[in-house]
Amino acid sequence: MEQERRGTIRYSIFDPTGNITALVRDSVPVPLQPSVAAEIMRHHPAVEQVGFVSFPRMPENGSLPELRMAGGEFCGNASMCAAALYAYTLRQAGESEPGRVFLRVSGAGKPVEVTLKREDTARWSAGVKLPPALSVGSEGLAWNGIRASLPLVRMEGIAHLIIETGSPFFALRDDREAAGRAVKAWCEECNAPGLGLMFLEAADDGLHLTPLVYIPGCDTLFWENSCASGSAAAGMQLAEKNGRPVDLALKEPGGILRVESDPAGGETRLSGKIILLGQYTLQAVP
Repeated sequence: MEQERRGTIRYSIFDPTGNITALVRDSVPVPLQPSVAAEIMRHHPAVEQVGFVSFPRMPENGSLPELRMAGGEFCGNASMCAAALYAYTLRQAGESEPGRVFLRVSGAGKPVEVTLKREDTARWSAGVKLPPALSVGSEGLAWNGIRASLPLVRMEGIAHLIIETGSPFFALRDDREAAGRAVKAWCEECNAPGLGLMFLEAADDGLHLTPLVYIPGCDTLFWENSCASGSAAAGMQLAEKNGRPVDLALKEPGGILRVESDPAGGETRLSGKIILLGQYTLQAVP
């Protein structure tokens, strides 16, 4: 492998609405990706997720850039970051920078479309068209002697439970230890490749979303500053419940993500800000 000859692994760190994301630019075999991700996260405690990118050397030949998350899950924020890194790489090589990028992403059966608008040398406004949900339904779940039904949005590569203030499980938002145990148990019960608990609260200043995400493939559990796929899932669920398109500005711990979802066409778009924080190297994990 290229990085084995150098003894280092190159990666970039992005801030997509506070959901700090590292993208590894060197080839790493899939079985080693969780350990490489863990090492990067050890060096950078603010990093909430790690992906591995592969960019075609000759984009005009029809090859697409690729992103695989360390746990094999789908991630909308990382998709936007990967598209920004691809555009940045082309620009550094003297190529024209695209305003639209299609890329193959783990957990998505079809290429994902990302739009980009550069704001300065390391900032972009970005939008991603999310794959349609596999299903928008509900699941009966139990915790601490209480049983209730929760909206469940199954997506390619991840699933999300939407927990609103009227739910008896909303109190888990303020009990992080219990919430961590619950999301792990419910992930297995729902037979999901990864599971998010999206705590959704309507307040005087708008809708607030607090995301907790568990990915068993790389054994990560994070109260994320923002969650793109979880935000999209909340939009899909609300659009389905209301029977009409929704346009939401979700206030998350790291900032605002905008979600537009149309239940009739099955189309959901999400937009936010992307910042390139820096480029780094790491000694290759044996």
